[in-house]
Amino acid sequence: MIVFTFYLFAICVIAGGLFTVVSRNAVHSVLWLILSFLSAAGLFVLLGAEFVAMLLIIVYVGAVAVLFLFVVMMLDVDFAELKAEMARYMPLALLIGLVILMQFVMAFGAWEQSDAAEGLRAQVTDPTRFNTEALGLILYDDYFLLFQLAGLILLVAMIGAIVLTLRHRQDVKRQNPIEQMMRDPAKAMELKDVKPGQGL
Repeated sequence: MIVFTFYLFAICVIAGGLFTVVSRNAVHSVLWLILSFLSAAGLFVLLGAEFVAMLLIIVYVGAVAVLFLFVVMMLDVDFAELKAEMARYMPLALLIGLVILMQFVMAFGAWEQSDAAEGLRAQVTDPTRFNTEALGLILYDDYFLLFQLAGLILLVAMIGAIVLTLRHRQDVKRQNPIEQMMRDPAKAMELKDVKPGQGL
């Protein structure tokens, strides 16, 4: 049963990733991506890493994928123009993909598992601890500096993405708080003496 479940989740991950890339509808691509995340979480549960599986569901499915879905559905994105731009770079992308595939083949062709690998992996943490506690000890004790540096890199990447995508449109009315506070009350309002029987 475990082997059948593993192959089921593995096929779902591969199929979801494939249809995420080749799907013509962007909303369908996000839904296939959510299927891949859920299947990957199932693989983590089979490995005994329930905490990582729940993190994958909460962070990626509950936040990132839903954010993608809302952005795709709410923004008026011209996908025909994006596909036309993508077609220009398709030969270069195929060449890069072929190079990466060759590197994977070379790496896995020369890869051999050591006899002591299982024992070394088991010695990373105390087997008497739960995997959540062991993961916390590794992240916040042994690799605390690397964990903080990874968070700093993600923060810089987020700020860079905001700066690159920030556009000031001239046709949008915006408030200027300084101008509003420094305005002259005498010039801000004009009184009109309307005579009876006349309009403005």
